[in-house]
Amino acid sequence: MKFRTYAALVVAAAFVTSCNSGGPRPVAVAARAPSTVEGTWSDPNGIISTFQGGTFTTRTTDSNQLLASGTYISMSPTLVEINMTSLVRKTQSKVNCALVNPSQLNCTSDAGAQFTLARRS
Repeated sequence: MKFRTYAALVVAAAFVTSCNSGGPRPVAVAARAPSTVEGTWSDPNGIISTFQGGTFTTRTTDSNQLLASGTYISMSPTLVEINMTSLVRKTQSKVNCALVNPSQLNCTSDAGAQFTLARRS
């Protein structure tokens, strides 16, 4: 009889151990950073670009003067095509941008100029 009691205790202990393995506990996940270009961005010169609902604008920070405006479309989750008109140069251009991470957008104009935008909080 002692053998049966001992065997039952071993099975019960194994069962309890398997339920509480002491393995890694789930970690709370931080809020996800935006995965689209929607929002406000700035370049190294402080020019502010805004992407909102398919509309693109670029303004100065000091006087909020509109420098360029246009539209954009998402070609994929990480690629955006901007069709814009420069109000300063009175020219139209196309710019392709790649969202390399949630806070950095690398862009190339159809003339070959490259620039980077950083997401503003």
